[in-house]
Amino acid sequence: MDDTPLTINGTTFEPGTRTNIELPVGRLYTHTPMTMPVHVIRGKKTGPRLFISAAIHGDEINGVEIIRRLLKHSSLKRLRGTIIAVPIVNIHGLINHSRYLPDRRDLNRSFPGTDKGSLAARLANLFMQEIVSQSSHGIDLHTGAIHRSNLPQVRANLDDPETDFLARAFDVPVIISSNLRDGSLREAAAEHGIPMLLYEAGEALRFDEISIRAGVKGIINVMRSLEMIPPSSRKSKKPKEPVVARSSSWVRAPDSGILRAMIPLGSRVKKGTLLGVVADPFGEREANITSTYSGIVIGRTNLPLVNEGDALYHIARFEDIHEIEAKVDEFQDEHSPELKSSPHPESPIF
Repeated sequence: MDDTPLTINGTTFEPGTRTNIELPVGRLYTHTPMTMPVHVIRGKKTGPRLFISAAIHGDEINGVEIIRRLLKHSSLKRLRGTIIAVPIVNIHGLINHSRYLPDRRDLNRSFPGTDKGSLAARLANLFMQEIVSQSSHGIDLHTGAIHRSNLPQVRANLDDPETDFLARAFDVPVIISSNLRDGSLREAAAEHGIPMLLYEAGEALRFDEISIRAGVKGIINVMRSLEMIPPSSRKSKKPKEPVVARSSSWVRAPDSGILRAMIPLGSRVKKGTLLGVVADPFGEREANITSTYSGIVIGRTNLPLVNEGDALYHIARFEDIHEIEAKVDEFQDEHSPELKSSPHPESPIF
């Protein structure tokens, strides 16, 4: 694909160049123009075209920092192929600290969009036409929702062999084999024959250092697997085989009140494990929150104030719980900032 010309919004990118452009996405009420920043790096040699996007949900900002660090990575000097990096897709949502667009639509349920529809539909159409349709592979960066944290994980359609290969190359301990959702970017990319990963880690409106480090490293791993950059000069361990979950579900609050959470993110739980207690402010009425099956906590609420029916703990099922628990512990240790006293030049801390 990289042999074909690459033109975005009238700008043509030649091999061996690195360029920033602003993709127009409409105006504010004041007629102030709004633009989507796009950074394009083309290697001198041909190779895949990888788009990397973040902040499709405007309050999910971990990916913005992941892309910023990635663009400073020393290995990109030897890039084969093209990177199309879009750190802020939903610029309206980011400005307003909101997941949604001003019309309250979810951009990630509006693909592939149309140039005659709502603001969300028009933005989705623009992103598909200018970015996705010109790519061969994609990685979309997400976090948990507001007041919810996600364990670093990759969600992908593992029934597609190429997508399965990329998901395992990313090298996180947990892969969720996830069906394509109607209106999602993943579904629209799949319809264009573009293998795509969704990386979930951390919490909305917060930077999480472990999630950021793991995201940068995961993208670099995928690029090495696609032979876009050369192998690392350092002796590295063979990537650990991730554990795949085919199902997951949320444990919800049986009553409203104040949550005393007892189980941290990444913990192994058995069926019936006490996850927390919801009580009234005086502690006169208490309801135990227990796990409905055995698995690993891959998501949880950080807000102690809960309403009946609120999602509290997201648990993924695995056949070998002890194996995934060990992988999560090793992963946390590997990416913990306090263990990185002298950052390697290929893994910068900024």
